[in-house]
Amino acid sequence: MIMIEIGKYPACEIHERYERLKQKITVRVCEFKRFISFLEGETSWLTSPASTRFHMNVEAGLLMHSVGVAEMALRLRYLLAPDLSEESVVITALFHDVGKVGHPGKPCYLPNDNLWAVRNRGINYKVNPDILGMISAVRGLCLVSKFIELSEEEAQAIVAHDGLYPMYGGVANLEYHQSECRLLMLVQFADKWTAAVEEDGRL
Repeated sequence: MIMIEIGKYPACEIHERYERLKQKITVRVCEFKRFISFLEGETSWLTSPASTRFHMNVEAGLLMHSVGVAEMALRLRYLLAPDLSEESVVITALFHDVGKVGHPGKPCYLPNDNLWAVRNRGINYKVNPDILGMISAVRGLCLVSKFIELSEEEAQAIVAHDGLYPMYGGVANLEYHQSECRLLMLVQFADKWTAAVEEDGRL
């Protein structure tokens, strides 16, 4: 079991929370299970960091972050949009950053072999030089859609979830401005809140 303490929240067992989220998939169960089997068996999904130097730049940081975002998105759904499908919220929020796994046998992030950068700048990982450059949200959409048939709203929520950060791979040229679906807005805010407040401890 992976134990983690995020910000002001007590230590918790991430795999138990992850399994609870999986149980919320009730319609596209076979598609979802095939994708999970692919992720867990052939990619770095269970071990990848969420970033090279910023939030959750630790082993399994991507899974920890993704579970946190999915849980936050479900809370927001309950308060703001209970008519949205729980399944849609879990799929899009849990897999919003899945492009960061890279590809089978070719992870996106590798442990940084520059020990000075690790010690002095906290850059624990580096981008794999052998992976083809691509916006991680686009790679994520490609990965998910190979296994799970997505609605337009679900596709938008995955590919545009980083809309606040256009210079780092988010939405460019404001092409989604004023046309964001509610699912996208839930995932965007859940992602920002989880990273900034729960993980980084901003008050």
